[in-house]
Amino acid sequence: MPTKSIDTASTSTAIETAQRLPTLALAAALSLGSAIALGFARFAYALLLPSMKLDLGWSFAEAGAMNTANALGYLLGALAFPRLARRWSADALFGAGCIVTALLMACSGLLADTHSLLVLRVITGASSAAIFISGGVLAARLASARPRDAGLVLGLYYGGTGWGIVASSLLVPLTIFNVAHGWQFAWFALAAACLAFSIVAIGAAKKIESVHATVSTAAQSANAADAPRWPHFIAALAGYTLFGVGYIGYMTFIVALLRNAGMSASVVTGFYLLLGVATVVSARVWSGLLDRMRGGQALAVLNALLAIATLLPALFAQPWVAFVSGVLFGATFLSAVASTTAFVRHNLPASHWAKGISAFTIVFAFGQIVGPMVIGWVSDGAGLARGLIYSALLLAAGAVLAACQKPLREV
Repeated sequence: MPTKSIDTASTSTAIETAQRLPTLALAAALSLGSAIALGFARFAYALLLPSMKLDLGWSFAEAGAMNTANALGYLLGALAFPRLARRWSADALFGAGCIVTALLMACSGLLADTHSLLVLRVITGASSAAIFISGGVLAARLASARPRDAGLVLGLYYGGTGWGIVASSLLVPLTIFNVAHGWQFAWFALAAACLAFSIVAIGAAKKIESVHATVSTAAQSANAADAPRWPHFIAALAGYTLFGVGYIGYMTFIVALLRNAGMSASVVTGFYLLLGVATVVSARVWSGLLDRMRGGQALAVLNALLAIATLLPALFAQPWVAFVSGVLFGATFLSAVASTTAFVRHNLPASHWAKGISAFTIVFAFGQIVGPMVIGWVSDGAGLARGLIYSALLLAAGAVLAACQKPLREV
């Protein structure tokens, strides 16, 4: 009897693993879309910023304006998404966003005029939003197919941004040359990486749409009337807005801060590489928290940790402190984004997931518009370290607000 029980348990485990792996593989492949939307199109700019600032004679406020322009486009894309989603499927919007973003990244390597670059960053932000929101919807559907692994599936999707950060940390230093406009070659390299990632991510999106996206019209109608409206989760939205302001200040200016502190290019590259690796592995770290916490508690915990990670390099200018900060920040910040999709999944019917994710993306984009300009303005007047202290305070305030958010419906 004991042997038979062991054999049965072993068989059950093997079946469970066989059913689980395809779902996690799809989530990992889809995550390359978030690598394009944020890892390449948004965060790689931090590595290019010192070279572009020096070559084009920008102030920190002007350098920050580039990410503000990108966030403005992201906001416009988020505002347009619900209407676009009524006309096209999530996988179609995801695929179009990936291809357009790759082309726009290549165009960034053809320009050296500040105003033209600003316009291009706005358009790139809009295409990135199409990727990120539609990918979030697809990830939520995939998570519903495996409820026991829902937090891990969402974490894998959003943590995929780390692959973009890792690739950028390797590509950009190798492709920036010490000539006039030498940073343009790095944009071409990033565009090629976007295209390669797109091939895998679009294939995953099509498969998820065909297998998992079917929700009956009757079920949608039955649930729609019970959907909570956005005022019911205003505390979570407010906390996420401050997350957008605070985290983007760090991601925009941390490389410049480390270089200004006298750290070598190899140390900065190592820091950014470590941050990206920590982002990738964050899916496993926080999956349980995303499954358990149905209100704003997960966002509150993650915002508080981000505040600590942001404060460390502002107060202590040692390489080991920077690495600790990078690991903590990388292991946390995309899970904060995942926590909002988990909140939507826990509290809204499937028919309202796109609207819910769009609502969080809109306030996120608004925060990112304000963040680089404000932190850049503070940094011009009082130094980069002071700018990051302000970012940390905003993240801490976001943690307090998110902690006030209660679940919208019972389990």
